[in-house]
Amino acid sequence: MTGFSSNAQAMSLVAFSAIATITLLLCVMTGPDGDDLDEFYTGYGSLSPMRNGLAIAGDYISAASVLGTGGVIALCGYDGIALALSTALSLMLLMFLLAEPLRNAGRFTMGDALARRMPGRGVRITACVVTIAALLPLMLVQLAGTGQLLAFILGFSGDSLQTGCIIGLGALMISYAAIGGMKGTALIQILKIVMLLGSGAVVAVLILQRFDWDPGALFSTAAAQSGVGSRFLHSGVEFAGSSAPRLDMISAELTVVIGGACLPHVTMRMYTARSARQVRRSMSWAVSLVVLFVLIMTVIGFGATAMIGRAVIAQADPQGNTAYLLGSRAAFGAQVSTAETFLFTTVTTAIFLTLLASVAGMILACANSLAHDVFAARVHEMSERREMTLARVSALAVGVPAILLATLVQHRSLQPLVTLSFCLGASAIAPALVYSLFWRRYTRTGLLWTLIGGTVAVLLVMPGTNLVSGSPAAAFPEADFNWFPFTTTGILTIPLGFAFGWLGTVISGRRASEEQRHQYEAVEGWILAGAVRRSS
Repeated sequence: MTGFSSNAQAMSLVAFSAIATITLLLCVMTGPDGDDLDEFYTGYGSLSPMRNGLAIAGDYISAASVLGTGGVIALCGYDGIALALSTALSLMLLMFLLAEPLRNAGRFTMGDALARRMPGRGVRITACVVTIAALLPLMLVQLAGTGQLLAFILGFSGDSLQTGCIIGLGALMISYAAIGGMKGTALIQILKIVMLLGSGAVVAVLILQRFDWDPGALFSTAAAQSGVGSRFLHSGVEFAGSSAPRLDMISAELTVVIGGACLPHVTMRMYTARSARQVRRSMSWAVSLVVLFVLIMTVIGFGATAMIGRAVIAQADPQGNTAYLLGSRAAFGAQVSTAETFLFTTVTTAIFLTLLASVAGMILACANSLAHDVFAARVHEMSERREMTLARVSALAVGVPAILLATLVQHRSLQPLVTLSFCLGASAIAPALVYSLFWRRYTRTGLLWTLIGGTVAVLLVMPGTNLVSGSPAAAFPEADFNWFPFTTTGILTIPLGFAFGWLGTVISGRRASEEQRHQYEAVEGWILAGAVRRSS
């Protein structure tokens, strides 16, 4: 049931090659002019709210979401659905709380939004370092997953082939970011989300048809095939080995809800809207699309467990990363027609494009921050042509180390890297954005303490979690230096991130707080009420 026919493998290889060629051509055709900085960073805000919403949803739904969350649903049932719903709730939190103020306060990068009240190279450099620290782990997961995915679909084995896939596709992703800029990567994200939702919806319909359109029958069959019985439909399966399973689940969901939508490759899409009204409409489209995807993923994940069994899924991949593909393949039954083979090829191509687009968006976010916040901020009057050249070189500077690191970690459990990115988003970036956009007395010291303190806290606590050591599924299963009894660090580091910001502001003294209050009041209406954004 896990094997794919040679016909499907051949069609997938042809489709992968075609989609890589087409998307690269799209980037070349839509790429900005050599000296048009606004077009490179924001695409001139030329996307309609619907297309911008598609691009935001595309950036938000990464390969880790498709493969990782789909695997948790197939292996853990209810806990997986709770995790998937947490991702949708995270985007809603961004929509209602941060989207408009972010768009009003920033211009190109997160560093712009943070430095608007507290200008200075120190703030910008720190924002850039945290941006790269938060996105690099996710990039490694997507790049390493590319080699594993192609090996699984195309049926080849061997480390050298997987490494070659990572290097070749990594170079393609760097090209997307360097050539296409914001507009080019947006078009790829739109193509990706349309293919992913379209093919997924058809597969979900086929699965429901096999269970006579009865979701109850699907869920009960999945529970019967799960090996854990009715527990599959209740919370606790994913965190059953934890010393405090309920707290562990709360910590994980809190981390996803607060951190997911605050990651820089998602927030940078806020700057592509021309007005606050467009931000609201774009986010409405994005939230609707993500909720639809959660429903599709739930049906496919439960369908995979119901049709082929939890044991087979776990045997193919202990983390369940292949469950989405296995569920799609199982939906067609034993005899697969040419039309069904074509549909399955569309599913695999959509996931392949998801990998490409996700990394391209993250490389672009890091490159933009490196060029704009570090290099351009150092020179008072840098020409737009030179800054754009720096942004393209920065894409290379970020992408090449990411490719090399991905080849080193490809055979380890990648779940700790995904968790690390979300923890950094929740513990460092989210508190910094909330305080800088809404707290009048927030000072430069408080901001630096939030970013640095939250990041250091996560980096210190993360190695002690059971995802890194002390369990068979850990990154280092042969070792045991597990001292923190939770899967994520959020339950400790999120309060610490907010506490560091408060403490740094208090230590700054009353005079600094009053100065910041006066500065904030001068721009408060502009940030919160959607006034026209400044051009510098």
